[in-house]
Amino acid sequence: MAKRILVTGGTGYIGSHTVVELQNSGYEVVIIDNLSNSNIDIVDSIEKVSGIRPAFERIDCLDYPALDALFTKYTNIEAIIHFAASKAVGESVEKPLLYYRNNLVSLINLLELMPKYAIKGIVFSSSCTVYGQPDELPVTEKAPIKKAESPYGNTKQINEEIIQDTIKSGAPIQAILLRYFNPIGAHPTALLGELPNGVPQNLVPYLTQTAIGIREKLSVFGDDYNTPDGSCIRDFINVVDLAKAHVVAIDRILENKQKEKVEVFNIGTGRGLSVLELIHAFEAATGVKLSYQIVGRRAGDIEQVWADPEYANKELDWKAETSIEETLRSAWEWQLKLRERGIQ
Repeated sequence: MAKRILVTGGTGYIGSHTVVELQNSGYEVVIIDNLSNSNIDIVDSIEKVSGIRPAFERIDCLDYPALDALFTKYTNIEAIIHFAASKAVGESVEKPLLYYRNNLVSLINLLELMPKYAIKGIVFSSSCTVYGQPDELPVTEKAPIKKAESPYGNTKQINEEIIQDTIKSGAPIQAILLRYFNPIGAHPTALLGELPNGVPQNLVPYLTQTAIGIREKLSVFGDDYNTPDGSCIRDFINVVDLAKAHVVAIDRILENKQKEKVEVFNIGTGRGLSVLELIHAFEAATGVKLSYQIVGRRAGDIEQVWADPEYANKELDWKAETSIEETLRSAWEWQLKLRERGIQ
């Protein structure tokens, strides 16, 4: 009998790709999502890609009674992958209380219910934002956690502390915290990808929408940073590579391979790419010229960060394998597919 995994935020960008990879690896998946930043049609797309329809329940993780009822309905959930969260850096600066309530209480509710239903472990969707602007690059898991540059980043830091404190207190659960860098791209079938509601908050969807003519110009936030071309540097990781890391983490928990009850892994490529380099890579990979402009810096942005993924490569036997060119082509194919479907 297939092991059952709960994926919160499973119709979202990273969540939907992870559901497919879990199903491809033989897991049975239950998705919960409040659809605040995703679409119910994603469940159909997941089925088209994997050939398996996951169970879906429209539930907000802030709703404790609904979560409790879910675990009664779907017995024998063995582990949870927790994606459900508000995730836009800029918006978090404008609406901090929304981010603190949504991102903290949802995790607390899950952690309270896990022992009640004998759920063994949780894989938490964390972020390189917990490092702030690192003193040394590339950044390892041993780098100090710095004061967050945004409420979004702070919720990731606090959530990591909540998990560690809960397990330290004796709660009978295990956790793997995946600190990932900048996920981009789409599924190679072009049936799943990043589908922002309204104006995209992330770079690549805005870039592809500009390339196809939905947006007039892409704004590059700052060209006066202390980097070779003045624009911010990030570690851009293919979303399918990232999804596979979650499956490996679930395997590790359920097969009792963890060395400690809470483990932390950087999930990145190990390569830093500037925003302007990414734009030029997109143009080279697709043959599409981009209209972009340099504007002022954006609140909450850090100058440069990229991963040292060696620990994850060695300990998890996981590696980011997809080239930046292939990843950007997949994002463009997804944007073209959206236009075919009449989605702007």
